[in-house]
Amino acid sequence: MNEFKVLIGCETSGTVRDAFARLGFDAWSCDILPSDQPSNRHIQDDIRYVLKADKWDLCMVAHPPCTRLCNSGVRWLSKPPEGKTVQDMEAELVEGASLFADLWNADVPRLAVENPIMHKHAKKYIKQFSASPFPEKATQYVQPYEFAQSVDSEDNVSKRTGLWLKNLPPLVKTGTLTKETARQDIHLAPPSPDRWKLRSKFHVGLADAMAKQWGEVLLKD
Repeated sequence: MNEFKVLIGCETSGTVRDAFARLGFDAWSCDILPSDQPSNRHIQDDIRYVLKADKWDLCMVAHPPCTRLCNSGVRWLSKPPEGKTVQDMEAELVEGASLFADLWNADVPRLAVENPIMHKHAKKYIKQFSASPFPEKATQYVQPYEFAQSVDSEDNVSKRTGLWLKNLPPLVKTGTLTKETARQDIHLAPPSPDRWKLRSKFHVGLADAMAKQWGEVLLKD
């Protein structure tokens, strides 16, 4: 194991953590929920506390709560789902924006925060809470299928997401596929108690690309 400490925040699957660990990094995951599989490398706690409790060389925040920040959920701000009020929606939006701002301002030399395409209200609050300049556009947008190797693989799906990067290069695509063959499993998933887990699933090809490409940056330090 090398000396570099890597934290994968808001992750319960261990997919990104394990990709870094396979390459010899001192990799940990954390979330307020327990790990999907038993692991002594998962910290069950708020990522903001975990970031302050130790020194990390790189932090990749895989799935910060984004329901109220992303474009797909903006309609709920004015027409709340059953059981919620407009005030509830506003409070959840503020909470999500505050968390994103805290992550963006974390004292970590190399940082990546994943989030779907944001609406203007989320960006306004993040700018308000952020102690450092917040770029409205992500550094890059990626799709799981761009890192897939076969049509039948679990990675060959469509789910555009943004990566906000600090001192890390944009990822280079490693796959051979295009959007024409990508499945729409995530977008077409029917309502269910576990739908959020499917939508937040991290794909192995993308995780491997992060570990290899960003790991190389760390090893050059």
